[in-house]
Amino acid sequence: MSNVPQRRIPTSQQTQASLSIWGWGGLGVVLFLVTFGPFAIFYLAFYIFCFIGGGFAVTLLYGKINSEKHLEKCEQSYLPPTQIGILKTLDEMRLEMKPIKIDRRLTGSSFIDEPLQQVIQFALRDYIQYWYYTLSEDESFLLEIRQTLQNALVQFSTRSKEVDWQPYFTTRLVDDFATHLRVFRKAQDRLADREDKQRDITEELVDSFFEAEVEMERKICRDVVCTSYKDEEGFLRDLCELLLYLLLPPGDFHNKNMRYFLREVLARGVLLPLINQLSDPDYINQFVIWMIRDSSCNYEAFMNILKLTDKPAELEAVKDKVLEELQYLRSLDTAGDDINVIKNQINSLLFVKKVCETRIQRLQSGKEVDALKLAANFGKLCVIPLDHILIHNIALQFFMDFMQAAGAQAELFFWLTVEGYRVTAQQQLEAMQGWQKDGKKQPSATKGLLKAAALGVYEQYLSDKASPRVQVDEASVIKLGEKLQKDDPTPEIFDEIQRNVYDMMLRDERYYPSFKQSPLYVRMLAELDMLKEPSYRGSDDGEGESFNGSPTGSINLSLDDLSNACHDESMHLHAFISDTGVCNDHGKTYALYAITVVRRNQDGTEDCWKTYRRYSDFHDFHMRITETFENLASILKLPGKKTFNNMDRDFLEKRKKDLNAYLQLLLNPEMVKACPTLIPYVYDFLENKAYSKGKGEFARKVPPLLPKSDIDPEHCRVSAQLDDNVDDNIPLRVMLLLMDEVFDLKEKNQWLRRNIKNLLQQLIRATYGDTINRKIVDHVDYLTSPEQVADYVKKFRDSYWPNGILAETPPRRDKSIRMRTRVAAKTSLLGIMPDELKHIIGADTTRKGILRVFDMFQHQPMNRRLVYVFLEGFLETMFPQYKFPELFVKLHSRSPRVHRYSQKLKSSSLKR
Repeated sequence: MSNVPQRRIPTSQQTQASLSIWGWGGLGVVLFLVTFGPFAIFYLAFYIFCFIGGGFAVTLLYGKINSEKHLEKCEQSYLPPTQIGILKTLDEMRLEMKPIKIDRRLTGSSFIDEPLQQVIQFALRDYIQYWYYTLSEDESFLLEIRQTLQNALVQFSTRSKEVDWQPYFTTRLVDDFATHLRVFRKAQDRLADREDKQRDITEELVDSFFEAEVEMERKICRDVVCTSYKDEEGFLRDLCELLLYLLLPPGDFHNKNMRYFLREVLARGVLLPLINQLSDPDYINQFVIWMIRDSSCNYEAFMNILKLTDKPAELEAVKDKVLEELQYLRSLDTAGDDINVIKNQINSLLFVKKVCETRIQRLQSGKEVDALKLAANFGKLCVIPLDHILIHNIALQFFMDFMQAAGAQAELFFWLTVEGYRVTAQQQLEAMQGWQKDGKKQPSATKGLLKAAALGVYEQYLSDKASPRVQVDEASVIKLGEKLQKDDPTPEIFDEIQRNVYDMMLRDERYYPSFKQSPLYVRMLAELDMLKEPSYRGSDDGEGESFNGSPTGSINLSLDDLSNACHDESMHLHAFISDTGVCNDHGKTYALYAITVVRRNQDGTEDCWKTYRRYSDFHDFHMRITETFENLASILKLPGKKTFNNMDRDFLEKRKKDLNAYLQLLLNPEMVKACPTLIPYVYDFLENKAYSKGKGEFARKVPPLLPKSDIDPEHCRVSAQLDDNVDDNIPLRVMLLLMDEVFDLKEKNQWLRRNIKNLLQQLIRATYGDTINRKIVDHVDYLTSPEQVADYVKKFRDSYWPNGILAETPPRRDKSIRMRTRVAAKTSLLGIMPDELKHIIGADTTRKGILRVFDMFQHQPMNRRLVYVFLEGFLETMFPQYKFPELFVKLHSRSPRVHRYSQKLKSSSLKR
């Protein structure tokens, strides 16, 4: 067998085959690139990737659908079927869900209910619905909220109808405002003597204000609530939660979610924005302008404000507005008569601009001086004759202070007393002549009274026993004494000595000539508005001491002589009020109490009589004995006076019972043994005769001061310095209360204050007569009537939701606008002050008082304090049966100032 050799492919052929593959491949690639472009390879890769990804997604979706179908089959095959009872229960629950019926009656008055329902609807829409519908479409929650709110409003309305609001508006509200003003005045006084006059004292004034509040309230300071936003929110939350407890049904209140929800809405959505607005000084200034919008602008008041202001920002704002007006007027193209009008306006504006620039320069340079002292040293003052001073109340007050400082008050009071005696004597003699013409019997006591009065003047000022004694010619005094002893007194009996006293006061260098050179004379001109430079700032220097006595002296009334048996301890006296009646005398209605008095004599016999006394008689008697026997003040408590509805039968019965208890305590044998000298006073009061008021009308009606104590009266509330049983004349009481604090009348002497009181009383009687109290009661009833309350609700609705749309928070106004508003508000307040008031208390005092009230409202923390005081008083009146005063003491005693003050009192007591 032969071997056949294998055929071997040549190497050249292999190489040619490999080159042909690469060649054709490369040609294909070149043709592909030429045909599809250089990025074709990327497109190809993208197409391949999309193809593979799409296949993967289709596979995934297909598997998911099949898996869900499989799981559903598994659930239906393995879970037990639903019980029939559950389905039946669900059906019954759907049938039981009936719509909640809302009773739209809230207050019982359709006038109030309609706008109040709109307020509820708007509040739910804008504060709840806008976010609630994003969570659920179920209406039941909204209906429950509405029903809860309506229940609270019904409870609030029911409670408010049961409250007698007259005492709150005429007593508590006035006292709160006057006390707030007193605290502010004390804070101002503390900073008055500060050396650095150019620093902004706003923060220091606020601190001093709350320090003064602690000294007055002792256990309360509202500084934390009024200055800390976080603490204020906490206080409002606590207060709202308490109100919800009082107003909500127990089921709703114990629902924590509901309670917290309503608490936040009331505290942060209603009360806090309202308090922010009411305490905003700019809002208050706008409100003042709106309140007195009907009064015309007073140019004189405007210029006085510019010359009195110590705020450069106010002057700058007015100056900018003046420049703007000047630019506008100069741009007008006018001719004829109009050009004269425009020239006058331009000249007036240039004058105002000059005043502002001068005042700004003085304030910024620190060269502000007291214009009163400047006028006293360099000014040409008006000269007021002495005879004019003696008949003008305000001028006489300053001359009286000067004469007292000079030790010559006796001469002045003698002159005034003689003037009063002359008028009284002329009236009495004219009356006697009228009786003689009519043929009537002349009262024998008239001449005796005139002679007694004349002798009283002589003994008090001219006799050797007089202290101080009027220094006049001794021969004239002896001649007058002889005439008084021999002849009947005439109105002119003192004329000669009175002329001598007048000439002495006029020409003696110690008196009227020196008075014209004193600072008191300049201050008098300021009060009379007679200084040539009206831009003065009142001096508070106390050069003149105030006189607290009566110019005519006081005549003590003596008791009637009583039997010596009155002092016998074996005698027994019993008295009780047997009956009460209502009397009407010349249109004035009052209650009269019939007191049955039984006196057992030593021989066993009894004397019985009835005497009739008014409540004012009890009050006068109580004042007399507590002043004479100071230890009785803490034992005997006279029932308080009620200003309104004091003729109500139930009230009169209650007062009869209280007065009977007062009498029994007074006649208690132990009381008689402790105060044996009290017996004549009691017998005099219970005698069957007209009661003679020892205190007199003025002493009973002018608010008396507190009994002597270690507590400064200035550190007490205003009402604490008034007796509970003061004058039943509401407007006189309110006006005296406010005028004392606004115009600081306590710094005036008592003679002027008594004249002010008499003038106010005459003004009130001349305007309204004895019906003024009734008119005030009617006005308060009108303010709280359904129609007026409905009007308040409508105004609230329209201000928060104008045209049914929630009002947006207005942006804070520009500073220059706010400053001009301040000037306009001050001008309006000063412009509405009547000239009669300036004539009564003085022009400078009037200006200072008005500006003090205005300055009080320019500090937001202080305004917040006043708002909270009003709110607390409202709640205490609304819910008297609950212990709101104790609650507020606990809430406000958290202040660090209260703790510091308590420690200060403890340390001072230990030092003693």
